[in-house]
Amino acid sequence: MVVAFDGSQPVGFMGIAEHKLEMLFLDPTVRGQGLGQQLVEYGFDHYAIDEVVVNEQNPAAVGFYQHLGFEIVARSPIDEQGQPYPILRMHHA
Repeated sequence: MVVAFDGSQPVGFMGIAEHKLEMLFLDPTVRGQGLGQQLVEYGFDHYAIDEVVVNEQNPAAVGFYQHLGFEIVARSPIDEQGQPYPILRMHHA
């Protein structure tokens, strides 16, 4: 897990398993300031991230990852827990 801080206050984190970005969360007060991009780029450089799974019903997240060079390679009508939330598997070239 990688944690981003503003001074001593944690404001974001990402979880990585092997080369897959498992989660990325930011405090709403820091969104839109480039921190998410900085975290993902850190993941590229230090963990060779090349995959992410994102909820299709979150177009902001899909667009964010596409902006960073991820491409949709597969779609599932259910999430990893079998719930009816369509997910997109995205790879980074």
